[in-house]
Amino acid sequence: MPGLVSRGEAARGARQKRCDLRILNAIRQIIRAVDIDSRKLAAQHHVTGPQLMCLMAVVETGSLTSTDVAARVHLDTSTLVGVLDRLEKKGLIRRERSHEDRREVHLTATETGRRLAARTPYPMQHTLGEKLKSISAGEREQIARGMERLVSLIGADKLDGGPMLEITSVARALK
Repeated sequence: MPGLVSRGEAARGARQKRCDLRILNAIRQIIRAVDIDSRKLAAQHHVTGPQLMCLMAVVETGSLTSTDVAARVHLDTSTLVGVLDRLEKKGLIRRERSHEDRREVHLTATETGRRLAARTPYPMQHTLGEKLKSISAGEREQIARGMERLVSLIGADKLDGGPMLEITSVARALK
């Protein structure tokens, strides 16, 4: 008969829904952990996660254009302008026009910026890094594959460097 579901199918459906909910709850917990870590970073080092990511990209390469930084940290160039303005105002980076092409602006880290990048852990790096050391290489690989698959399933692998969302607003929207 149409519309009737066997007990086995109903049980499988219920298990699937519980599993889906577990996945969504895990994502919410990760978002919350990132938000808390970002707040700690700002309180302890007076720099936000996006600011630190941009600063570290500049420090790592020595000199980058803002377009290069945007691509490396997955930020929209219009969002990046505000981040770079704040880094420059804090004395952590310098903007210098290219001698070859005056339209091109190169970013370099100041000594203060290099020191901050050297002593400040990448967001969640310490916590996650320590925990990952305690599991086997096989389990790390399994987690990496699972996370990459999840990124693909939600379509995040196809996102451009759009504007950075505030983690707290995302977490509120998911509740």
